[in-house]
Amino acid sequence: MNKLITIICLCLINLSYSQTTISGKVVDHKNQPIVGANIYLDGTYDGDTSNDEGKFDFTTEEKGTQTLVISFLSYETKTIIDDVSKLSNLEITLREDVESLDAVVLSAGTFEANDNSKVSVLNSLDVVTTASALGDFVGALQTLPGTTNVAEDGRLFVRGGNADETQIFIDGIRVFTPYSPTTNNIPTRGRYSPFLFDGITFSTGGYSSEFGQALSSVLLLNTIDEPDQEKTDIGIMTVGAALGNTQKWKKSSLSFNATYINLAPYLAIFKDRNDWETPYQGAQGETVFRQRLENGMLKFYAAFDTSKFELTQEDINLENGLDFKLNNNNFYLNTSYKGVLGNGWTLSTGLSYTYAKNDIGVMTSDIEDRENSAHIKLKLKKRFNSRFKLSFGAEQFVTDFNENFKDGSIDETYGFRNNITAAFAEADLIFSRDLALKVGVRADHSSIFNTTDFSPRTALAYKTSKNGQISLAYGNFFQNPNSSILKFENDLNSEKTTHYIFNYQYVNGGKIFRAEAYRKDYDNLIKYDTEFTSFESNYTTNGDGFAQGVDIFWRDNTSVKNLDYWVSYSYLDTERNYRNFEASAQPNFATNHNVSVVGKYWIDSWKSQIGLAYSYSSGRPYTNPNTEEFLSERTKAFNSLSFNWAYLLDQQKILYFSVNNVLGFKNVNGYQYANSPDMNGQFSRRALKPAADQFFFVGFFWTISEDGTDNQLDNL
Repeated sequence: MNKLITIICLCLINLSYSQTTISGKVVDHKNQPIVGANIYLDGTYDGDTSNDEGKFDFTTEEKGTQTLVISFLSYETKTIIDDVSKLSNLEITLREDVESLDAVVLSAGTFEANDNSKVSVLNSLDVVTTASALGDFVGALQTLPGTTNVAEDGRLFVRGGNADETQIFIDGIRVFTPYSPTTNNIPTRGRYSPFLFDGITFSTGGYSSEFGQALSSVLLLNTIDEPDQEKTDIGIMTVGAALGNTQKWKKSSLSFNATYINLAPYLAIFKDRNDWETPYQGAQGETVFRQRLENGMLKFYAAFDTSKFELTQEDINLENGLDFKLNNNNFYLNTSYKGVLGNGWTLSTGLSYTYAKNDIGVMTSDIEDRENSAHIKLKLKKRFNSRFKLSFGAEQFVTDFNENFKDGSIDETYGFRNNITAAFAEADLIFSRDLALKVGVRADHSSIFNTTDFSPRTALAYKTSKNGQISLAYGNFFQNPNSSILKFENDLNSEKTTHYIFNYQYVNGGKIFRAEAYRKDYDNLIKYDTEFTSFESNYTTNGDGFAQGVDIFWRDNTSVKNLDYWVSYSYLDTERNYRNFEASAQPNFATNHNVSVVGKYWIDSWKSQIGLAYSYSSGRPYTNPNTEEFLSERTKAFNSLSFNWAYLLDQQKILYFSVNNVLGFKNVNGYQYANSPDMNGQFSRRALKPAADQFFFVGFFWTISEDGTDNQLDNL
């Protein structure tokens, strides 16, 4: 018995000598203890959890070189590879996980409309269910701060910039003709249906060096990567019909959407202020093919649309009015690829081609425009680690524009060709969950001017609290003059702006608050000395200007059950000396104050969503020739309240009704004055009113899907 006890004791002594104690302390970057961190030897069950002082210790029988793993939620996992005999009394500092949901984001000047974004001010449903939008994503974005309501135009006017200063991209590739052509006092619409997009990034300034040829804003539209199921969408509307279908296979899918619009039946009931010879007719078709490859995604997007109309508009200088007709054809092709190359490298590349033809008749003049444009882009991105990412690339823009003008014996053809070669580079530096920096530079070489413009850009974000952060952005932005200038004159320079932005953002659950102050300085703006651009005009780039203001946004979808609403306010102070301006003045498209209030309420017992959207804009400048002041007078304020109602007949059938300006406000967009004074020496005028004070819409939408639950509520 004594011999047995001796053997057991010897075994226990040998066992104690064969074990090694691993110990230490876990702290954060402020040297504060981390409680509850997991510490263990990889591939074993040996480990411990840090206590209230951040300390840990455990024993192991493992020998030699081992891997010690230290992990904790919201911190980067750390590994230490060493001999177990050296893994004692360790001082371990964990770095914050800079990719966690509550990490800082670079938000200055940027609004996300995306279901998958960390901070999304809108989602894909909002883009098309806003009462005033009439199914146009541009209309929904006009409820965000930084935009100016130019009701008779319909395009995006951002922070004192005209509509040409905003560029639109699909899957990162440029869209050269994003809007359907129209005539004076009839607002245009975006060409592309929201049916095929699931993400929108709308930047009102300070955007990435990846994007150029835009002075004020960029709008990025991302097509759906992979549809969730096969389905067919059918729409019957008071203005036409729509049909969509999605087919899905193992690694590929195909979606298409077609729409036909004819306003003749509508205008027969609800006449407007125009004398229509041929009411608007248009057809549109879009398709997206997606192929998932071994290491990436290939997308093929194509869209074609055609439209025509003919009308006579009131004109104070023409007794019988102004005759105008238009026939348009537009084709857009976009192919893009995004894939992983390995070792932290990713590749994005794409190509777009646009063909646009407009046949325009103005009184006795016939004008034919043809544009062929292309965009080629290659971008590489290297992720060195979660704190440092580098991207760089190059792109080529090609434009060939020709115009033929005929009027009696006059028959002139003119135009231009321009190639823009650009390169860009940008680095993301994430110092911690609270601090991030983006630094970039861009260079654009224009063949038509034979000049190269360099654009440094930077953005900084700092998290001030759990839910709040501040951001700063600075950058230079260049853009070539548009075709209305370049078709007559090529000896010019690129127009330029410099952006300064300060942003505060607060996000807490379903509530988001944003306040942003900005300043934009303009240089090299185009000036000419005639009423309209022509061969006889003298052109210079001596124009300048500024825009400054404050944008405020608040959204809340949690305080009241079934209620979702947002409020936007923008203050804009701007002046320009450009075009044929005789002095610096506020442009006639700019308004000092803009307010939008949007609300949506779901009523369970009615199976309905009710929506309201109110818009207010202060008066716009105009010149009264009966005075000696330039752009000194103001129109009355613009007001509009829109209403919509979506009723689910059953899960997949929806009846939809909407009316714009439901209260019938009598808005005025400006004034047209007579060319000559009357016998009293006064110039007569007429108010430029909307073609119609109200617009009514009724539609029936039916979805046929695999699961029997999908509906088109998010496409209305």
